[in-house]
Amino acid sequence: MRNIDAKVITEAVRELFISANVTLPADARQLIENASVRESDPRAKGIFSIMCENLDAAASEGVPICQDTGMAVLFAEVGQDVHIAGAAFEDAVNEGVRRAYTEGYLRKSVVKDPLFGRENTNDNTPAVIHTRIVPGDRIKLTAAPKGFGSENMSAIKMFTPSASRDDIIEFVADTVRRAGGNPCPPVCVGVGIGGDFEYSAILAKKALARPVSLRADTAEYRELEADMLAAVNKLGIGAQGFGGDVTALAVNIEHYPTHIAGLPVAVNINCHVMRHKEVEI
Repeated sequence: MRNIDAKVITEAVRELFISANVTLPADARQLIENASVRESDPRAKGIFSIMCENLDAAASEGVPICQDTGMAVLFAEVGQDVHIAGAAFEDAVNEGVRRAYTEGYLRKSVVKDPLFGRENTNDNTPAVIHTRIVPGDRIKLTAAPKGFGSENMSAIKMFTPSASRDDIIEFVADTVRRAGGNPCPPVCVGVGIGGDFEYSAILAKKALARPVSLRADTAEYRELEADMLAAVNKLGIGAQGFGGDVTALAVNIEHYPTHIAGLPVAVNINCHVMRHKEVEI
């Protein structure tokens, strides 16, 4: 059994959310640069150039890439041979989020009740925490702050097993089509296939926390990712919705076994600011 002080978790979470909001992963930055090169529309090409300037300014000045610094989403893989001392795990995480959004001067966007009153919590807590117990004596934390301009454009559909591959591609493309310019394209599209109603949505969110340079784990799903990306880019929505060749930078799929009578598919859209950072304790 390995003891980990809750304060270590708190500090790690604090650093993750500040860093994720200020610096984009290198592979995501590269996709934006590549899009700028291959984009044929002059206006869209100019927008990509401005996006790169904005990323540079955020990193050099230590300020958020986007004013919407997101709801704090955290994926945690906790080793079964770990003992957390000093505080409960979720309390330690939420304290880290509170410090990140307060000390890091990040926008606080969480309300206490979703329907009645909608009073701001003033520290961006509570976080949305997805925890798995895994073998070992380490804790892996992945922070994925999620803005709601893109989150609001997401969708889920409970297909039956009779649905075809093309049906699923069309659903993904149609979700992006209906979103239009609202999620600040170019977008990254997370797709969750399988599980049940709620787990397909978690898979879609998990897909967005995966490096955009890392493709799916099987040849079939890698091909499906490519075909979905092509279908989305045929929409012509383009950078910031002004038209162009590049509407999406990447499609990431995560899949899981499902019931014989079902085929859940969730689509979680992310703007071009594909924020995620991870650390292992």
